[in-house]
Amino acid sequence: VQLVESGGGLVQPDGSLKLSCTGSGVTLANWHINWFRQAPGKEREGVSCIEGDFGATLYADSVKGRVSISRDHRKNTVYLQMNSLRPEDTAVYSCAAGYGCYVRDGTILLRNTQYWGQGTQVTVSS
Repeated sequence: VQLVESGGGLVQPDGSLKLSCTGSGVTLANWHINWFRQAPGKEREGVSCIEGDFGATLYADSVKGRVSISRDHRKNTVYLQMNSLRPEDTAVYSCAAGYGCYVRDGTILLRNTQYWGQGTQVTVSS
């Protein structure tokens, strides 16, 4: 089983990126998929989640209105569209599969995480 992230890179402030999380050996539609990020010297932050049953979505306060999570069942992929990027969005972004998503202190957490991806670097800088 693997979760493979892609789509990261260097982007200027106010730019956009679309991250992908593709499952191998696992059907992402059967799981709640959460995107996390971790910047150097900071704790990991849950950014957004899409639920595996009805596809409900959750967003952290820090990205609400700038980020959109979606999925393509045929491609077994979950996407994170990020717009109006800021330097403080710079981090390694990882996806994870678990059994439920919930909000705590403005961030999105995942219950019973089963699988993690390796992450993709996003750098927002001029």
